[in-house]
Amino acid sequence: FSVIHSRHDGMLKAKAAVVTEANVCGIEELEIMPPLEGEVLVRIVASGVCHSDYHVKTATTVHGLPVVTGHEGSGVVEVVGEGVEGIKVGDHVVLAWNPECGTCFYCTRDQTHLCETFTQKAWDGVMPEGTPRFKRSDGTQVRQFCGLGTHATFTVVPQQACVVIDKDIDLKLGALVGCAVATGVGAVLYTAGVKAKESVVVLGTGGIGLNILQGAAHVGAHPIIAVDVCDSKESLAKEFGATHFLAGDITNPASGLLDQIRELTDGRGADHSFEAVGLTKLQAAAVEASRPGGVTTLVGLSPMSAEMTFPSARLTRTGRIVKGSYYGSVKPSRDFPLLLQMHKDGKLKLAELITKEWDLENINEAYEEMLSGKVARGIISFGKKT
Repeated sequence: FSVIHSRHDGMLKAKAAVVTEANVCGIEELEIMPPLEGEVLVRIVASGVCHSDYHVKTATTVHGLPVVTGHEGSGVVEVVGEGVEGIKVGDHVVLAWNPECGTCFYCTRDQTHLCETFTQKAWDGVMPEGTPRFKRSDGTQVRQFCGLGTHATFTVVPQQACVVIDKDIDLKLGALVGCAVATGVGAVLYTAGVKAKESVVVLGTGGIGLNILQGAAHVGAHPIIAVDVCDSKESLAKEFGATHFLAGDITNPASGLLDQIRELTDGRGADHSFEAVGLTKLQAAAVEASRPGGVTTLVGLSPMSAEMTFPSARLTRTGRIVKGSYYGSVKPSRDFPLLLQMHKDGKLKLAELITKEWDLENINEAYEEMLSGKVARGIISFGKKT
């Protein structure tokens, strides 16, 4: 078990962001157990800062504690366990927080994002055999959010969570593909199946919303309407593919935004509406923004206790469809390389998503700036800042 990092008594040490109770996230030095059969030790290079991590910090997502946060990450393979195939020391990898086993009920039906082997274990913050690989010096086990725990200098993950990428790809950009890009673009391509010339409205233009916008632009949707409470986001939204930008609170009837959306879509509403924040009132507004017979796709992750209400008779009479999009319905082994190739071909923006970088020690500051709405996507960088 040989990698370069600080050690005491022969045990590898990792610096990590650990949530110990609601609204308490601090930096700790943890021990990492060696990878077991079929597992890989990865040195993290970059990790995104996401609302899903913040929900764990604030306990709006119920999770076993203590837990290392972080689920959008990339890095370099340092150690491979026995039985690992197709991955070697030195490989650059993007980590998938919901990998695929390839053999379960859902994987064999091309719904790998619902994989029975990994999904529940990932939400429990453990490896497939039932325990995490982080622990404190007193032996206390520390869970790994989404089975990854990428807000750490090192982590151990199942080999299925590692998607090997070309070494000429900036790992900071690769990290974004592991969640925000896959979730947003995938929601357009796979969950909703948007077609050319169909109209699209996107509520919320953060990291997920921007990727929905560029996914819609990629397939040739028109018009593409972005809606956000912050008018300062107009320029970036249009850079990522919005043809129109509406500023204001769409959940407030006095805003008139629903009427403006209908005016832009021949009086009917959009063929496709997407909610990219995870707010129940915004989800209900997304349904209203779609046309009769249209599709609303819920992409933003709400707190686990959240419940959405809508006029059910109206939904039935108008034939509207509401879908949930989990991980953009992507298959990481297929779609991470596809998304990165789209970037190489100039068809997908990645660098433009990164608004700011932080050291791990400043992760709470990163959360605050994320909540301010000033950041498209922020990342924790374990190397040189840009």
